[in-house]
Amino acid sequence: MTSPALDVALSYHRAWTGKDFEKAMTYVADDIACHTPGGPLSGAEAFRGFMGPFTEILTGSTLLSAFGDETTALLMYDTATLPVASAPGAELLTVREGKIVELRIVFDRAPFDAAREAAAGS
Repeated sequence: MTSPALDVALSYHRAWTGKDFEKAMTYVADDIACHTPGGPLSGAEAFRGFMGPFTEILTGSTLLSAFGDETTALLMYDTATLPVASAPGAELLTVREGKIVELRIVFDRAPFDAAREAAAGS
Protein backbone atom coordinates (compact mmCIF):
# COMPACT_ATOMS: atom_id res chain seq x y z
CA MET A 1 0.00 0.00 0.00
CA THR A 2 1.31 3.44 -0.87
CA SER A 3 0.68 6.90 0.48
CA PRO A 4 1.65 10.40 -0.68
CA ALA A 5 4.70 10.60 1.60
CA LEU A 6 5.76 7.02 0.87
CA ASP A 7 5.50 7.61 -2.89
CA VAL A 8 7.87 10.60 -2.63
CA ALA A 9 10.22 8.76 -0.26
CA LEU A 10 10.46 5.74 -2.55
CA SER A 11 10.98 7.89 -5.65
CA TYR A 12 13.75 9.79 -3.87
CA HIS A 13 15.32 6.54 -2.62
CA ARG A 14 15.19 4.88 -6.04
CA ALA A 15 16.82 7.92 -7.62
CA TRP A 16 19.81 8.25 -5.27
CA THR A 17 20.40 4.50 -4.99
CA GLY A 18 20.08 4.27 -8.78
CA LYS A 19 22.94 6.77 -9.20
CA ASP A 20 20.70 9.65 -10.35
CA PHE A 21 21.42 12.10 -7.55
CA GLU A 22 20.18 15.09 -9.56
CA LYS A 23 16.78 13.45 -9.91
CA ALA A 24 16.82 12.63 -6.17
CA MET A 25 17.37 16.32 -5.43
CA THR A 26 14.14 17.19 -7.27
CA TYR A 27 12.28 15.64 -4.31
CA VAL A 28 14.18 17.74 -1.74
CA ALA A 29 12.77 21.08 -0.54
CA ASP A 30 15.09 24.09 -0.75
CA ASP A 31 14.72 24.61 3.00
CA ILE A 32 15.09 20.94 4.05
CA ALA A 33 16.01 20.28 7.67
CA CYS A 34 18.24 17.21 7.79
CA HIS A 35 19.31 15.42 10.94
CA THR A 36 22.42 13.26 10.44
CA PRO A 37 24.58 11.27 12.85
CA GLY A 38 27.16 14.05 12.44
CA GLY A 39 24.70 16.82 13.30
CA PRO A 40 21.97 18.94 11.74
CA LEU A 41 22.05 20.43 8.23
CA SER A 42 19.88 23.23 6.85
CA GLY A 43 18.99 23.75 3.22
CA ALA A 44 19.31 21.82 -0.02
CA GLU A 45 22.91 22.84 -0.70
CA ALA A 46 24.14 21.65 2.71
CA PHE A 47 22.20 18.43 2.14
CA ARG A 48 23.75 18.05 -1.31
CA GLY A 49 27.22 18.41 0.23
CA PHE A 50 26.45 15.64 2.72
CA MET A 51 24.59 13.14 0.55
CA GLY A 52 26.27 13.69 -2.83
CA PRO A 53 29.65 12.21 -1.85
CA PHE A 54 27.93 9.17 -0.32
CA THR A 55 26.12 8.41 -3.57
CA GLU A 56 29.47 8.46 -5.38
CA ILE A 57 30.82 5.56 -3.26
CA LEU A 58 27.54 3.61 -3.33
CA THR A 59 27.76 0.28 -5.16
CA GLY A 60 24.36 -1.19 -4.27
CA SER A 61 21.30 -0.95 -2.06
CA THR A 62 18.54 -3.22 -0.81
CA LEU A 63 15.31 -1.75 0.52
CA LEU A 64 14.38 -3.78 3.60
CA SER A 65 11.11 -2.10 4.58
CA ALA A 66 9.01 0.99 3.89
CA PHE A 67 5.96 2.50 5.56
CA GLY A 68 4.16 5.80 5.15
CA ASP A 69 1.07 7.92 5.59
CA GLU A 70 -0.04 11.32 4.30
CA THR A 71 3.01 13.27 5.50
CA THR A 72 5.55 10.82 6.94
CA ALA A 73 7.51 7.87 5.56
CA LEU A 74 10.03 5.50 7.09
CA LEU A 75 12.53 3.53 4.99
CA MET A 76 15.02 0.94 6.18
CA TYR A 77 17.70 -0.27 3.79
CA ASP A 78 21.14 -1.79 3.51
CA THR A 79 23.76 -0.19 1.30
CA ALA A 80 27.01 -1.46 -0.11
CA THR A 81 29.78 1.05 -0.68
CA LEU A 82 33.35 0.96 -1.92
CA PRO A 83 34.80 0.97 1.62
CA VAL A 84 32.03 -0.98 3.45
CA ALA A 85 30.19 -4.07 2.16
CA SER A 86 27.15 -3.62 4.43
CA ALA A 87 25.99 -0.31 5.80
CA PRO A 88 22.39 -0.48 7.06
CA GLY A 89 20.49 2.75 7.42
CA ALA A 90 17.07 4.23 7.99
CA GLU A 91 15.38 7.47 7.03
CA LEU A 92 12.38 9.18 8.53
CA LEU A 93 11.02 11.65 5.99
CA THR A 94 8.43 14.41 6.32
CA VAL A 95 6.84 15.39 3.02
CA ARG A 96 4.80 18.47 2.13
CA GLU A 97 3.50 19.31 -1.35
CA GLY A 98 5.60 16.56 -2.91
CA LYS A 99 8.91 17.66 -1.38
CA ILE A 100 10.97 16.29 1.50
CA VAL A 101 11.02 19.07 4.10
CA GLU A 102 12.61 17.11 6.92
CA LEU A 103 14.83 14.05 6.87
CA ARG A 104 16.27 12.13 9.80
CA ILE A 105 19.03 9.73 8.73
CA VAL A 106 20.22 6.97 11.05
CA PHE A 107 23.22 4.77 10.26
CA ASP A 108 26.11 3.15 12.04
CA ARG A 109 29.27 5.16 11.41
CA ALA A 110 31.53 2.50 13.03
CA PRO A 111 32.07 0.40 9.86
CA PHE A 112 33.14 3.53 7.96
CA ASP A 113 35.49 4.56 10.78
CA ALA A 114 37.02 1.06 10.79
CA ALA A 115 37.48 1.14 7.01
CA ARG A 116 39.23 4.54 7.22
CA GLU A 117 41.52 3.24 9.95
CA ALA A 118 42.35 0.11 7.96
CA ALA A 119 43.10 2.16 4.86
CA ALA A 120 45.41 4.41 6.88
CA GLY A 121 47.24 1.35 8.20
CA SER A 122 46.23 1.92 11.82
